[in-house]
Amino acid sequence: MPYEVQGVVARGKGEAVTLETVVVPDPGPGEAVVNVQACGVCHTDLHYREGGINDDFPFLLGHEAAGVVEAVGPGVTEVEPGDYVILNWRAVCGQCRACLRGRPWYCFNTHNATQKMTLADGTALSPALGIGAFLEKTLVAAGQCTKVNPAAKPAVAGLLGCGVMAGLGAAINTGGVTRGDTVAVIGCGGVGNAAIAGAHLAGARTIVAVDVDDRKLEWARGFGATHTVNSRETDPVEAVRELTGGFGADVVIEAVGRPETYKQAFYARDLAGTVVLVGVPTPEMQLELPLLDVFGRGGALKSSWYGDCLPSRDFPMLIDLYLQGRLDLDGFVSETIGLDQVEEAFGKMHRGEVLRSVVVL
Repeated sequence: MPYEVQGVVARGKGEAVTLETVVVPDPGPGEAVVNVQACGVCHTDLHYREGGINDDFPFLLGHEAAGVVEAVGPGVTEVEPGDYVILNWRAVCGQCRACLRGRPWYCFNTHNATQKMTLADGTALSPALGIGAFLEKTLVAAGQCTKVNPAAKPAVAGLLGCGVMAGLGAAINTGGVTRGDTVAVIGCGGVGNAAIAGAHLAGARTIVAVDVDDRKLEWARGFGATHTVNSRETDPVEAVRELTGGFGADVVIEAVGRPETYKQAFYARDLAGTVVLVGVPTPEMQLELPLLDVFGRGGALKSSWYGDCLPSRDFPMLIDLYLQGRLDLDGFVSETIGLDQVEEAFGKMHRGEVLRSVVVL
């Protein structure tokens, strides 16, 4: 029997979100219904509301979530009712050329639930990143559910579902930060500070945080930055070089997604160093670099998809590190809110007042 629950819906481009009745169908083959316990408010949700992803309105927002499996459909073996899970938006297929080459974190055929959740009048909803978790219960593909230790609070566990995983993975998985490395992170919002936490966890000896907001730079110190640079006041490229013996950083992570900050990252790295782009650019942005500099500086220019994570591998491991006190996920939770406060949380996020507002149900 379908469920009728309350959820946060974006009906049109730029319109304030509304709290509406959503009909969630019983899970079909390969699907699961999850009781959502907490969901972070991510910039991606705001991009959906602003029409920056696509125009498939109305959207059911929310995707950075943790909860408990309520029911599963035929053929589901990954999870069962009662399992405590983090939702992920890249359920790997196991059959595409990336998966078959042993690189499932690059899966080229990730999948979502087949059935649609709807408004009470039958209007089909487009769930954000195939999840839609500003909702009391949501329907997902069973492969989007990753079991983790239930000792971790939902408000922190859910953050691994998107932004925090993207940042941690950009440092550890994509950037390959290891003991003794020097690292610079440009942009110290939720993703950037997660990259700092990842570099610290990996054993980097120098971690330079770059931002235009002193408040964010103070947060960065709390996650392990050894130095901070306000790029409104100081040339960040020269500052990073000065703090790394005049050479530049081994790994520079760009967590803004703008051409000007990407250029800063490119020139702030050491010869043969690595640049990781984890900030998401908009479609119209263009990058110009002298091709000779690309050749002459060597190294690697990478983009990071979801922190190049494999949820089944990374989520349980990171939750264990959190429970051991080695990864400060609590530090990312600026406030907990209700479903009816998401619009207000968008404003706080846009103004840079929070790292994460988390909806708790």
